Amino acid sequence: MFCGDYIDRGPQIHDVLTIVRSMVEGAAALAVMGNHEFNAIAFHTERSDLPGEHCRPHSEKNVRQHRATLDQISEMELADWLNWFRSLPVCLDLQSIRIVHACWDPGGLDFIDQTLSRKQPFDAQFMQRATAVGDPLFDAVERVLKGPEMELPEGVVVTDKDGTARRRIRIRWFESPQGRHLGDYALPREPNIPGVSVPESAPAVPYPADAPPVFVGHYWLPPRKPAPLAANIACLDYSVAKGGLLCGYRFDGESTLSDDRFVTVRSRD
Repeated sequence: MFCGDYIDRGPQIHDVLTIVRSMVEGAAALAVMGNHEFNAIAFHTERSDLPGEHCRPHSEKNVRQHRATLDQISEMELADWLNWFRSLPVCLDLQSIRIVHACWDPGGLDFIDQTLSRKQPFDAQFMQRATAVGDPLFDAVERVLKGPEMELPEGVVVTDKDGTARRRIRIRWFESPQGRHLGDYALPREPNIPGVSVPESAPAVPYPADAPPVFVGHYWLPPRKPAPLAANIACLDYSVAKGGLLCGYRFDGESTLSDDRFVTVRSRD
């Protein structure tokens, strides 16, 4: 299983794409879409209402985020890869396990599925709605592919691994916010955030303890010994493109995930 985000970071984007796609097409693996693949589709999709403009604006920040892909994939190849990205499912529910890039949100997943065109998934009409702030489709895509976030208190910022100062944090959406503090409820945890209580209105999607295990990517966790985020939640993104770990999990049908089933290889960079 591949959990998304195959592009935009690291020096071997072409190799990663080739390996993942060949395994999927050879029925040796399954893969879901990440927010970086979604962003790439949006970046290269023109808006019908604003000719020359794109669903993901070509701002300095967005170009910088996509630059490694633009540098490593030729324009001719990119068109084919974008078509492949459009073929990727947003999630996989295999009964014994579930795979999604950032957040298993049943309502959001259903809404996305009902809105997608079966003939032309992630077409211009879908992408225009999915990138329009205020549209319910935008909200669904944000939750599923990017994970729920919360505003930080006034004057508090965190800096991500790209050096970008952020006033919002990703949260442990699968757990109830009741009685939690922001630093502990952040994903990954942020020990330097003041001890502010998480409001009960936090955009959580508590995941039932008896539901099948969910595997996610996205969260760019620090390169330390992997462990489940909860008894039935595991993240497999340990920052391999930033000198961290390539991480997998040997799943054997268990309902409670275990530390000793993670498998890692350290990046050579």
